[in-house]
Amino acid sequence: MARVSIPVVVLAGFLGAGKTTVLNQLLRSAADVRVGVVVNDFGAVGIDALLVAGWADSAVSLENGCLCCSTDDGTVDELLARLTAGERGASLDAVLVEASGVAEPSAMVRRVLTSEVPGVRYGGLVVVVDAVGFAATRARHPELDDHVAMADVVLLSKTDLVDAAAAERVAATCRELNPWAPIVPAARGRVDPRLLFEERPPRQRQLALGEVVPGDEDHGDHEDHADHLHTRYETVEFRSPAPLDPRRFVEFLDDRPSGVFRAKGFVRFAVEGFDERYLLQAVGPVVRFERGRWPRGSQRVTELVLIGAGLDAADLRRRLEACVHEGAPLDDEMAMMGVLRTTEGD
Repeated sequence: MARVSIPVVVLAGFLGAGKTTVLNQLLRSAADVRVGVVVNDFGAVGIDALLVAGWADSAVSLENGCLCCSTDDGTVDELLARLTAGERGASLDAVLVEASGVAEPSAMVRRVLTSEVPGVRYGGLVVVVDAVGFAATRARHPELDDHVAMADVVLLSKTDLVDAAAAERVAATCRELNPWAPIVPAARGRVDPRLLFEERPPRQRQLALGEVVPGDEDHGDHEDHADHLHTRYETVEFRSPAPLDPRRFVEFLDDRPSGVFRAKGFVRFAVEGFDERYLLQAVGPVVRFERGRWPRGSQRVTELVLIGAGLDAADLRRRLEACVHEGAPLDDEMAMMGVLRTTEGD
């Protein structure tokens, strides 16, 4: 069976925004997700500490340098290849790349998108914004506006240190800069990992960091903490026994409503000669289909999950229902062009 591709999530933000805290909290809470980490070693996070504490399954770094400032000489590919190689790499569910505070996110995203390492795919750009120092950071670094605008998810850090009105003003500005990305509060760096990573079925379980090393940032019991995390993301499920019109579905993907970060699932299309199963993986603006066979004896139905924050479930389902095709299959292979442009096949 072909190996499922590993999403590579880029975590960016200016110095002091709280990226390292977010990274550590993600690793603390991702008990059922095996995460590989690429960190720029600027002293805030020690690779040895990560490995000794068991916070991540694997970690590699470019010491004393900015990963995204390296030339296009395969450096990023080399790091990803080392991280995902062999038996250990095969067990990873995701890779987190923490860009340095002086990094240019677009350069890092480009390197991940153009990676030639087999078995990895772009998993999205997460930009951490400091709710306390937002105005001052924008004044010093006007390019922050561009970083927010290109983000697939915006995390508002330090919202526990400002009042609700101030946090909402920062969120409103971020929405103006990027009207469709989820704007997610991350007090003390906490964000539900299921917003960014796949959920996995139960297996031999590794302990999350919070269950191994007591954290001085954790307050309250584990159950309360879990309930708090659950409020950070939402899922909307859609199922249709009838196939979808590919043109309408591509239009839906190209114009996804605000807050939808990821879309995934299996799609059946209503076009003659295209009765394969299409696996959809959409992260931010990046959409990818993989063409494959329906498992023997399986129901040939479309099943989708949309993940994000602040979702209007009724509107999403209404828009997806509008993509359903009733009646005879379409005798028009050109209808599939929008899908085939981003399709890999077996």
